[in-house]
Amino acid sequence: MTPSLGELTPEQALRHLELLFTRHPDGLLQGDHPALVPGPGDEVAETRPYVIGDDVRRMDWNATARTTVPHVRLTLADRELTTWIVLDASASMDFGTARMEKRDLAVGAAAAVAFLTERAGNRLGAQLAGPDGIRRVPPRTGRRHLLALLRTALERPRVTPGPPAHHLADALHTLRALPARGLVAVVSDFLETGWEQPLKTVARRHQVLAVEIVDPRELDLPPVGLLTVVDPETGRRREISTHTRGLRERYQRAALEQRALIRQSIRRAGAAHLRLRTDRDWVRDVVRYVETQRRRAGGGAA
Repeated sequence: MTPSLGELTPEQALRHLELLFTRHPDGLLQGDHPALVPGPGDEVAETRPYVIGDDVRRMDWNATARTTVPHVRLTLADRELTTWIVLDASASMDFGTARMEKRDLAVGAAAAVAFLTERAGNRLGAQLAGPDGIRRVPPRTGRRHLLALLRTALERPRVTPGPPAHHLADALHTLRALPARGLVAVVSDFLETGWEQPLKTVARRHQVLAVEIVDPRELDLPPVGLLTVVDPETGRRREISTHTRGLRERYQRAALEQRALIRQSIRRAGAAHLRLRTDRDWVRDVVRYVETQRRRAGGGAA
C-alpha cells in the first residue's frame, strides 16, 4: 500500500504529490481550469479563429460575420487564472481512522487543484483558516511558489481542541473584494457553521469548487463498547456505549442528514462539489471528477 502523506517527510510528500499530478494518471488530468468546475468562465476577454475541437457554444457570430471567418469567444478562464485555495486548518481536520487523516487528504486535494491549474502566467494563492488566525499566502506564479505553498500546508501545527477564534467563514469573507474573477477552491469538512452565506457571496463573483473531506467514522460508529468521544471544535468529552444498536442507528441517521445539508448548502451557494474520503483512493476520485466535468463541458481537451 502506498504510504499516506502523514507517513512521509515534507520533502517526500511534496515529491509524491508532484509525481501524482504531473504524470497525469490515466491520461485524464491533462487540461486546465475549466476541467475542475462545471462550465467555462463567462467574462469575455477576446476572440480568435475557430479551430476543430472548439466548443461551438462559444461561437462569436458578430466576429464571424464581420471577418467571414468562424471565430470563438475566449473567456478570462482561458487566459491567466488566479486560483485561491482556502484550506480549513481547524481542530476537526486533525482526525482520521482510515488510510490518512483529514488534514493530509486536505493537502492532497489542495495539491490536485494547484497542479491542475498550473500554467504559465497562472497565479496561486492560499488562505489557511485555523484557530490562531488566517495565514495568507499571496498569489504568485511558478513551481517553486506552488511547492512552498504546499509545504506550508503540510507543516502547519496540530490544533488543540477548543473553540476556534477564526472560522472558515472569516477566510471566505476576505475573498469578497478580490479585483479579478478566478477560481476559489475551498477544502474543508464543513462541520462548523456560518460558512454558507460567505460561500454564496464568493460564488457570485468567482467559480468555486468545494472539496468536502470526510472520514468514515463520521458517518457511522462501530460496536467497540464504551467509547470516549471528543468534540475537536469545543473540547467537550462524552462517553457513549457503542454496543447500543439504537444509538448507532441514530448516529448514522444524524450523520447522513448533516452531510445532506452540507451538500444542499454547497449547491445552493452555486459552487461545484467534490467529496473525498480518507478510506478511498482519493486520486482516483479526483480523476473521475475531472473527467466528468470535462464531459459536461463538451469533452474537449485543453
